[in-house]
Amino acid sequence: MHLQPGHLYHIYNRGNNRERIFFSPQNYLYFLTKLRKHLLPHYRILAWCLMPNHFHLLVQVREEANVAACGAAFRILLSSYTRAIQRQENRTGSLFQQNTQAKDLADGEAAYGPVCFCYIHQNPIRARLVKELAEWPWSSYLEYAGLRNGTLCELAAANELLDLPTSGTELADWVMQAISEDMTSKLY
Repeated sequence: MHLQPGHLYHIYNRGNNRERIFFSPQNYLYFLTKLRKHLLPHYRILAWCLMPNHFHLLVQVREEANVAACGAAFRILLSSYTRAIQRQENRTGSLFQQNTQAKDLADGEAAYGPVCFCYIHQNPIRARLVKELAEWPWSSYLEYAGLRNGTLCELAAANELLDLPTSGTELADWVMQAISEDMTSKLY
């Protein structure tokens, strides 16, 4: 990953052969613990969503971040999580696809950050895992809606950078706005 300090990125990866990467609630929690430990020193996490076979993050690289350390942090996160799942599931081989993707949202319109925020939070509904955003516990939506006191996301930074609605009702409507295929294609 070639990252630039101050830039916003949509970072994502999925299970090798589109297989599951999370098998239990404890797996999701363990992955979040790893995110906190390895990524927060280098990134501001603005939004996240963990799905059964993939994950999405909206991050801003910290201005003071060492770019080489940013990439290394992701490698450590994924390799340590993979080792734990290999032990748990008694398996070998790759858990994740080979290359974690990092789409620079500064390429082009400034609107890509808010679109990415909405897209990430819409994932559980698009995948038909839930009918309402608040039903999926493995995303940052609950923090933004005021339904959970999470500390992984930097809410104030996200509000400033993305100009988010301030009320829970407005946010729910805004996050569920339709995203055109053209805009979605800019996120990958």
